[in-house]
Amino acid sequence: MKKSFQVPEEFKITSPWEKAVNKILKPIEEFINKPTSSPLLLIIATIIALILANSPLSEAYHNFFNKELAIVFGSWEFKMTLHHWINEGLMTFFFFLIALEIKREFTTGVLSHFRTGLLPIIAAIGGIIAPAFFYILINFGKPTMKGWAIPVATDIAFSISVLMLLRHRVPSSLIIFLLALAIVDDLGAIIIIAVFYTGDINLSALLCVLLIFLFLLMLNRAGIYNSVCYLLGGFFIWIFMLSSGIHATLAGVLTAFAIPTKPKIIPKYFKETLKSFIKEYEKIPSNTYVNPLEKTLIQSIYITAKNAQSPLSRMEHALNLPVNFVILPLFALANAGVHLNFNVINELFSHPVSLGIILGLLFGKVLGIVGSSWIVVKLGWALLPPGANLRQFI
Repeated sequence: MKKSFQVPEEFKITSPWEKAVNKILKPIEEFINKPTSSPLLLIIATIIALILANSPLSEAYHNFFNKELAIVFGSWEFKMTLHHWINEGLMTFFFFLIALEIKREFTTGVLSHFRTGLLPIIAAIGGIIAPAFFYILINFGKPTMKGWAIPVATDIAFSISVLMLLRHRVPSSLIIFLLALAIVDDLGAIIIIAVFYTGDINLSALLCVLLIFLFLLMLNRAGIYNSVCYLLGGFFIWIFMLSSGIHATLAGVLTAFAIPTKPKIIPKYFKETLKSFIKEYEKIPSNTYVNPLEKTLIQSIYITAKNAQSPLSRMEHALNLPVNFVILPLFALANAGVHLNFNVINELFSHPVSLGIILGLLFGKVLGIVGSSWIVVKLGWALLPPGANLRQFI
């Protein structure tokens, strides 16, 4: 359980106006800190998008997200529609955050053991093969068979949000399992699209991506802890990934895999350093205002505390709020606006494409993920997440 260390009220200088403002802001802070708040916002944004797409405002809604947004510098211009900026720009931060969480779990968490770490990889492969099989089964011999990759991908943002809303009924290890599975699943889907559906992949751009990624891994091995180096490298990976013809969000995953997981200062040294700072601080006479010596000591404590956290931990903490409360609701608002035409419901269950997708997602995903998990657990190759069972997997 995480402890929240707070300064006692008697040590704070608080004006009556500040107390009044704090009373107003406290419910907002409590809402933000609730684990279910972000998934709830995502669902609300989804409902709003569906209402807008099926209302008289439908055209204005779609036109808004199809407007082009450009970055211009002299004669140089880089432009995409707002929809693409969200899906291939902002969502890169989402994939970056998820990959950071997975890397932490594979390094020090519940997936750090080989047999628990192997399970989401095998389950994801099963969750790719089975939906494709169901789609091919329905569309075999038809021109529509080439759409077999449609039911392969899992919508990671919505899947995790739904599970987060049910977090009191499922163990946290199951949420971590889904995160890992979804990352592998999405990587598989991106590779499939790149190999089978992208007509002209820019191999030069992909080579640049690989070289930058290897360079970031070398920085990690060399003990470089400066976050700016990795974020700058990640930006160039994103630029070249966008030019390559492959989904740019993969840049977030690759960058996250290169981020150091160890702190610059080991915990034992941090503890001893903090003690020496406190001893020095106790020698300074108490005062209402911060004097230059106090300012230097406070800055030194801040830098030491910062270096006692790994770059991965710092980035994870910094991205949680903007990703969960800005990027994900925007993603839902831009993508969930599906026009519902109830006149074609009968066609949904008779057309081979829609039938293949429905069976692939509803049955293929479940059978693929649960089936492959059950097989490898029975064979003793992998272990279920702590506290989880196959019923919860279904």
